[in-house]
Amino acid sequence: MIATRSRASLYPSALVRLALVSTLVACPFSAIAQVPANPFGPNVVLLDPHRPAADMQADIDRIYSIQQHSEFGPNRYAILLTPGDYKLDIPVGFYTQVLGVGAIPDAANVTGNVHADASLPGNNATCTFWRSAEGFAVHPSSGTMQWAVSQAVALRRMHIAGNLVLHQNRGWASGGWLADSIVDGTVDSGTQQQWISRNVEWNNWTGFNWNMVFVGVNRPPEGEWPEPPFTNIAAAPLTREKPFLAYKMGAWSIVVPALQHNTSGVTWHAGSTLGRSVPLTTFYIAQPVKDTAATLNAALKQGKNLLFTPGIYDLDDTLRVSRKDTVIYGLGFATLRPITGKTAMHVDDDDGINISGLLFDAGLKLSPSMLEIGTQDHHRRHTADPISLHDLFFRVGGADAGNVAANLIVNADDTLIDHTWIWRADHGKGVGWTTNRSDNGIIVNGDNVTVYGLFVEHHQRYQVLWNGEYGRVYFYQSEIPYDPPAQSVWKSAPDTNGWASYKVSPSVRHHEAWGLGIYSVFRKPDVELTRAIEIPDTPEVRFHHIITTALARLGAIDHVINDTGERAHPDPKRNTPKIDEYPAIH
Repeated sequence: MIATRSRASLYPSALVRLALVSTLVACPFSAIAQVPANPFGPNVVLLDPHRPAADMQADIDRIYSIQQHSEFGPNRYAILLTPGDYKLDIPVGFYTQVLGVGAIPDAANVTGNVHADASLPGNNATCTFWRSAEGFAVHPSSGTMQWAVSQAVALRRMHIAGNLVLHQNRGWASGGWLADSIVDGTVDSGTQQQWISRNVEWNNWTGFNWNMVFVGVNRPPEGEWPEPPFTNIAAAPLTREKPFLAYKMGAWSIVVPALQHNTSGVTWHAGSTLGRSVPLTTFYIAQPVKDTAATLNAALKQGKNLLFTPGIYDLDDTLRVSRKDTVIYGLGFATLRPITGKTAMHVDDDDGINISGLLFDAGLKLSPSMLEIGTQDHHRRHTADPISLHDLFFRVGGADAGNVAANLIVNADDTLIDHTWIWRADHGKGVGWTTNRSDNGIIVNGDNVTVYGLFVEHHQRYQVLWNGEYGRVYFYQSEIPYDPPAQSVWKSAPDTNGWASYKVSPSVRHHEAWGLGIYSVFRKPDVELTRAIEIPDTPEVRFHHIITTALARLGAIDHVINDTGERAHPDPKRNTPKIDEYPAIH
């Protein structure tokens, strides 16, 4: 691997070589800046092999000192690694993205330690949220990389030259997401409650708990649902990997990977990922200290793509994305917050629009939605070039009170969703049944929508409401709301307690989902849920591998799906009812 090019290749002309020599006479070579210029602002730290390792470590430590315990804090950071070799210890805290910017993960190699640690006492990682590591290689000094995480955490385009452990000393964890990555050794899930791995290559996988889904994995673990609770799908039917920032020969770009069908394993074996390279010069680089909805919409109207640098963007109007193939790219968990009761972003029903790496945070005034894709009752096919969403996260409450009717509304046909966590907060600031209101996590009205890694929790009505035809979901994790104050105010029908977590509308005739876990944590006595999942009883609406459980000492879930499945209850001992197939295969 070549980390830097020779000076001769960079300066081919005799005139430029002469200018370089005269410059060297004036100052020593070590003083010539070879670190790329940083066009992204103060909350993006650029690591480069030409920088002193001690200076880079100081930057990393400074960020982690701010972000280690900042679960609901205002700061956001991205740490970029240009191609080359590093000896560093990189702890990854809240709202921190560590991103290699080479063409493949092996372009940037970290020898040392890259780790996500449990954020709660007792090795408890169930609140280790909002962080990611993407696009570089890790050579862990101990032989094992620790990644003890839960929701809204991504490992993408990584090469782990060793083992990977997904917990901290077997303390609880509730993740997670691993995609387009290679692990040379063993992945140990340990106490992870659930996990999805998509298009991953490893030597071995060990461990299970409730719900483990493997899609397009080269060596899926042996066994099949219900014991062990593995869902193995040999190939991912439709994928587009998340866009990534790239640096080459002094120029920045964002690579938008190509759409692929029926794949297993990673995209980058050939030395690059197939796709289109979009120059950074086509992007408006947004800064939270200066940009408003007006400046962002003006850039979009001028035909610009948008790159959000880390920070919080308060929006008094809806961002309107209306151009085919527009790229909206967030660095460092850039956060969009609607503050006037409007939708934060609306995306037109057009080909190839790509949105990734953003956190949508509800404002105090009730919004109809935070992100809407397409227009309801307007169906246009996008088979060859769908709209795609990657690592988009939604939050209602937690940092402050927030209110929204439906977080994500998908009207456009063929939309591809690649990892999302849609969370009405159960703890933090501004949390209460009438304080952080949210009816639905996601509403899907479009046809042929495909989702990998759907995490939706604690909304007050249906977590998922699916109205479109031919939907596909690979992995679903959901906790129903903790805080209904009484059964009388939480009923979807006179004879139905609560609102099903996953609802497929009665008119739908084709839908399929694999690997679903739905849990209750009721905090008030005498509150129960009649059904975890409600679907029409029709042969082409099919669900595979479902588990429910009641995690608190109160309440229960009466049925797993429709009126089938045992009652999940906490007493005298917690049980985990499972359904293999619904409708049952005879």
